Order: sequence, then C-alpha cells, then structure tokens
Amino acid sequence: MTRAARTTNELMNAETPVQPALETLLERYQQGDTTAVEPLVSVCGPMFHRFYRNLGCAPDEAEDVVQEAWLRIHQARHTYRPGAPALPWLFAIARHARVDSYRRRARFSRREVLMEQLPETPAPSRDHSAGADVERLLSALPESQREVLIMLKGEGMTLEEVAAATSSTVGAVKQKAHRAYARLRDLLRGAS
Repeated sequence: MTRAARTTNELMNAETPVQPALETLLERYQQGDTTAVEPLVSVCGPMFHRFYRNLGCAPDEAEDVVQEAWLRIHQARHTYRPGAPALPWLFAIARHARVDSYRRRARFSRREVLMEQLPETPAPSRDHSAGADVERLLSALPESQREVLIMLKGEGMTLEEVAAATSSTVGAVKQKAHRAYARLRDLLRGAS
C-alpha cells in the first residue's frame, strides 16, 4: 500500500478529524489523490479570502480571485517541489492571481464610458468598530507594505515564506514591514 493510500485510509478511518500538513496535501494532490482536494481547499480557501479582503477586494471580487487562484494552483500543481514549504508556493500563485485580476479590472474601467450622471447618494454610515479602524489604517498603507503585513501578521507566515511568495528578498520584506509599522504608529499618534 502506498504512503498516499495509507494516509487516505487513516483520514477516512479516524474518529477525530486529522489535518495533514499542507505539504502532504499538496504532494497527494500532485499525485492525483482526489481526497486531498477538500482538506486543501478548506484550509487554504479562507486564508486566500482573508488575504484578498485585507488587500481591499470587495467580497464578490475576492471570491472571484480565490476561484482564479484555485484554477492556477490546479494548472501549476506539477511545479510544486515535494518537501518544499507550501505556503510560499500557494501565496505566490494567489498573489499573482490578484495582480492579474487588478490589471484586468483596470483595463475594463479605462474603457468604460459614463452614459449619464447619476444623482448623488449619501455615503453609507461606517461602523466605527475595531475592524473598521484596522481596515482604515491598513488602507492608508501602500499596497506592497499592506501585502507584506497581512502575510506576516494576518497569516502568520515567516519572513522567508513572505519573501518567496512576493519574489523578493528577506531584507526587502523586513524593510517593507518596518516602514508599515512606522506608518501605522504615525497614524495612531495622529488619531489620539
């Protein structure tokens, strides 16, 4: 019995749900094990959705980009190196899917033509809860700093994983994070 088959049998026969490591799930998925898909999606789907929402995507837009990321992961699954960290590989694909989605939306918006002026509607009132404050603070950061901060603090990735996911160096990630922290401190001092 192969290792993948043993792991699948263990998962199916376990009384408590067992969550294998992402690396193991990716290896099984790469080898064609369809039972690895559901746990992989249930673990990574919410992470991707949070990632996109924290970068300013609307809920329906975030869902579209998550679907695009899954399509790309499926198409590129053969490029995953067994034993390599999974998060940087997954987030690199997710990040590129978001960038391409942003470019596609920008291209469409440049071509849109305003047909008539709509009457102004009052701006919706904002809930001044902690979530709205964090969202407001994060939106004040440049996108590259916000992206690094979300991966580091929101997703718990290491500096090395963020560097691999963003195709940059650990030093560049540290610099972006430091600048983001300094900007957030300035914003918080100004708010008090």
